[in-house]
Amino acid sequence: MLYALKIAFRYLLSSKAQTALLVLGVALGVFIFIFMSALIGGLANFILASIAGDLSHVSIVAEVEDPALLLDPNAGQILLAQEKSAVRQAFLRDAAIYAPMIAALPGVVAVSPQITGSGFITRGGQVAQVAINGVEPGKESAIVQLDSYITAGSVRLGTGLTIIGQTLADDLDLTVGDTIRLDSAQGIDALLTVSGIYKIGQGGFDRATAYVSLDTARTLMALPQGVTRIEIKLADLMTADATALRISAITGLKAKSWTEQGAQVMSALQAQGQTGLLLKTFAMVSIVIGIASSLLLSTYRRKAEIGIMRAMGASRRFVVFVFVSQGALVGLLGGLLGAGLSYIVLQAFPPRDAAHPSVMPIDIHEGAFGLAVLLTVTIATLAAILPARAAARVDPVTAIGQ
Repeated sequence: MLYALKIAFRYLLSSKAQTALLVLGVALGVFIFIFMSALIGGLANFILASIAGDLSHVSIVAEVEDPALLLDPNAGQILLAQEKSAVRQAFLRDAAIYAPMIAALPGVVAVSPQITGSGFITRGGQVAQVAINGVEPGKESAIVQLDSYITAGSVRLGTGLTIIGQTLADDLDLTVGDTIRLDSAQGIDALLTVSGIYKIGQGGFDRATAYVSLDTARTLMALPQGVTRIEIKLADLMTADATALRISAITGLKAKSWTEQGAQVMSALQAQGQTGLLLKTFAMVSIVIGIASSLLLSTYRRKAEIGIMRAMGASRRFVVFVFVSQGALVGLLGGLLGAGLSYIVLQAFPPRDAAHPSVMPIDIHEGAFGLAVLLTVTIATLAAILPARAAARVDPVTAIGQ
């Protein structure tokens, strides 16, 4: 077999220009494969980081239970019916017990008990409706990275303090240190001082969300105990479904993964992945066509040489191995060259942590270099089988006579 490899090398070196073009063609296919892998993977990671990065990956939300009905056990008739209350607020009574249990689970980065509700901010004659979000002091950035969005003031919450969005501050002409009145839907109001202004870049969020301390929210919502929701941040957001099931099993509460609310995002990412797979498949098909056609041409040109080898006692298996070896060598050289070029080109793009909307989010870590080379060698070897079998079927007498 070493002699067969030597012959395969000689055949490749005898037509250097053709071999160089074939290797470059394979390298181009590998470059496209790796580039598309880095682009699709980087774009998916960027979208997930942008959309799900500032959301809770798992959330537990208190739900109002329907009122019980009294039924006549004999006649099956309703004796007492109670209407649903639009004022009654649901809450998680034992959140203080569950929070440490959830925080101890593997993969959990942060647990944020919260009290949420609606209200109105009043300043002079101006009124704006807002969503009130009460969080524990010191955990202001546990879920939403408020500390990275602050444009004025600080991420500091406590008694009598609030943090509002930039759009809301512009609408009401507010600055850090100004005093506002916050009225909750429960009819309770509080005078608060603006301690910080944030700008996430989402107009609705920046205009309609005010952060207060958990104690302030408890007073505004008339909730002496418990919380209305628990938000959980994970180290790997793709484990949210499994973690939600584990939390539900441990606490008995209904935990929801972000993928339930982000089903459209997941569908878009899956469609994007399928598009990338299709483009990478085309790149591999081009490699197959290039190698197969080149080796078929080589078989036709070397019929006389093949005939001489067969006449001198070379077996069909030997001839097949020679041409299959050529395909594997071309695949290996082209794969390594394409991977090397891809690595050099991808170095010009910013690293994963520095990606931003104005730059194409290409992640070199998603390039799948090893997979690209392995697939190329395998496909090149398979593509050489048909020309190799055609070479092995050459009749020695006819070939030498030509």
